[in-house]
Amino acid sequence: MSTAYSPSNHGTNSAVRGDAKFHAPVPTRRGLGEKMRVWWREVDKWLLGLVLLLMMLGTVAVAAASPAAGNQYNVGEFVFFKRHIVFQMLGVGVMVAVSFVSRENARRIGILMAVAMLFLLFLVPIIGVEKNGARRWLDLGMSLQPSEFLKPGFAILLAWMLSWRLRDPELPVLGYATLTMALVGALLMLQPNLGATILFGGVWFVLVLLSGVSIQRVAALILGGLASITAAYFLYDNARYRIDSFFGGGTAFDQVDLAQRTLLNGGWTGSGLWLGTRKMNLPEAHTDYIFSVIGEEFGLLMCGLFLILFVAIVARALVRLVDEENLFALLAGAGLATQIGGQAFINMLVNLQLFPSKGMTLPLVSYGGSSTIAVCFTIGLLLAITRRNPFLERETPGLKNLFERQKNEERT
Repeated sequence: MSTAYSPSNHGTNSAVRGDAKFHAPVPTRRGLGEKMRVWWREVDKWLLGLVLLLMMLGTVAVAAASPAAGNQYNVGEFVFFKRHIVFQMLGVGVMVAVSFVSRENARRIGILMAVAMLFLLFLVPIIGVEKNGARRWLDLGMSLQPSEFLKPGFAILLAWMLSWRLRDPELPVLGYATLTMALVGALLMLQPNLGATILFGGVWFVLVLLSGVSIQRVAALILGGLASITAAYFLYDNARYRIDSFFGGGTAFDQVDLAQRTLLNGGWTGSGLWLGTRKMNLPEAHTDYIFSVIGEEFGLLMCGLFLILFVAIVARALVRLVDEENLFALLAGAGLATQIGGQAFINMLVNLQLFPSKGMTLPLVSYGGSSTIAVCFTIGLLLAITRRNPFLERETPGLKNLFERQKNEERT
């Protein structure tokens, strides 16, 4: 007859059966120190380091642009620089705090953020604050641009929708994702905000492509995107003006032309910190056109370094996802990386007069309040999703497995 298990005989009676020697797992609370050790073990330190380096260089760039911004808004020369330091510190705090959450909680937070910001986007055309001919902000005690916080939520929401395909291949996930993009695009064009619409469309296209859509559907999506841009040209004066200015060639009074002249004024090595002159005539030198200020005061070589850092951040995130087995994590991480890289790419092209002006900041570099917090929130989600236990081995490469599955589906 077997000996019954009880605390009194456990550990004192060697005749106790083996199955009685094991306790059920008891949930324990981890202290802050333990949570930090786990976080440091799992977080992508290279990605975190690249982001912090870019933010530090961006702080120097805002210091260089602050006198021009102060002159434009009739405030002290370093008012924007001092504010930027505060926003950067808040942003780093938000980024690290968000990166502590689990992958499941990152998904929940992203979806809730998307729903909340979509609701606020409905309010922008009604009670929004107008600046420079566009109504994109809400005055909630502080200036809030809902589209900035919608960016990370949008990527998470679309990744969640498209990942349903693994559970049920018959679900029309492409239709759901497309309808979501159409709704966001319509709300953004009411502001109007063509630049953000293009960026959201790029994120949508990348995620749809990665989710396993056939080549025929991809071609149809491309044609649909071209048709949407054409419609924007004829229906929105703001979009038509920017496109006409781009293709018609700038003048000395155009922002984009001034930005290009400022960027090239410093040559390869720049004029030196606070020694630039053209930046004083450049509108929004601390936000939309900070890349030009970098070119004038620190030179084209420093501009190249900023470009390399953005490429490195996107590449590092994608490398981290190469062997990811979870489709949601793969799509969400790729979407967030695309958003950061795409916004930086568009901003740089505008400053080089290679793309129509979009009113889009350089992420992690430009001055901003809610926009800085939103970008750091995005990076925090990316760090949370790419967190990984280094002691766990992956048996099936994520991206490779995904592309092989796409090929098999196209064959069948």
